[in-house]
Amino acid sequence: MDIIQTPAPTQATNSAIGNAATSSVLSSDFEVFLKMLTAQAEYQDPLEPIDSSEYAAQLAQFSMVEQQVMTNDLMQEMLAALGANDMSGAANWIGMEALVQGPVKFEGSSITIAPNPPVAADAVTLLVTNEQGTEVTRLSLPVSAEPYIWDGLDSDGTALPHGEYSFQVESVANGEVLLTEPALAYNRVTEARIENGSTLLVLESGYMVHANNVTGLREAS
Repeated sequence: MDIIQTPAPTQATNSAIGNAATSSVLSSDFEVFLKMLTAQAEYQDPLEPIDSSEYAAQLAQFSMVEQQVMTNDLMQEMLAALGANDMSGAANWIGMEALVQGPVKFEGSSITIAPNPPVAADAVTLLVTNEQGTEVTRLSLPVSAEPYIWDGLDSDGTALPHGEYSFQVESVANGEVLLTEPALAYNRVTEARIENGSTLLVLESGYMVHANNVTGLREAS
């Protein structure tokens, strides 16, 4: 079943505000993480210094947060260049994979999911639901913004049937759920349309999204 996001009269304004808010949150997380890491190094116990492997892992996470902020800035520049109704520009996206929220069509090939858990999380779980909205599996993820490759298996290693799946990321700290939000996943673009002055992209799943809601692009795998 196709799911169409219908643009409101103030869609362009709302999209700009939403994108700015997302960038602001990421930048805020980046600053908080930097301060926490600096304080940890400054006030460590000389008799029990930070474990080198743990410190390296924290630096790697720091780098990923920084890269995500830079990627968001780049996407904003790309979207500004695309414009609200640039069909020729949108046509170049056909055949590419867009990073968006929404269901993904699974036909045996792995699906790349981009979790972005809060810095404070100490456990992250991927929730997978089928086209009927039924949860089919829960998978433990690394506490990282590193892309996760889902191969269509449930937690027991059993292959799930081909079909349409949606993903959510549940972030936990100290046994308490901090946030449950839709996960971003790469979805192949099959068509571009102009409707009500806005550029819409039709994905392989049949789901339609506004070009302004795309947060990443890559060549089809």
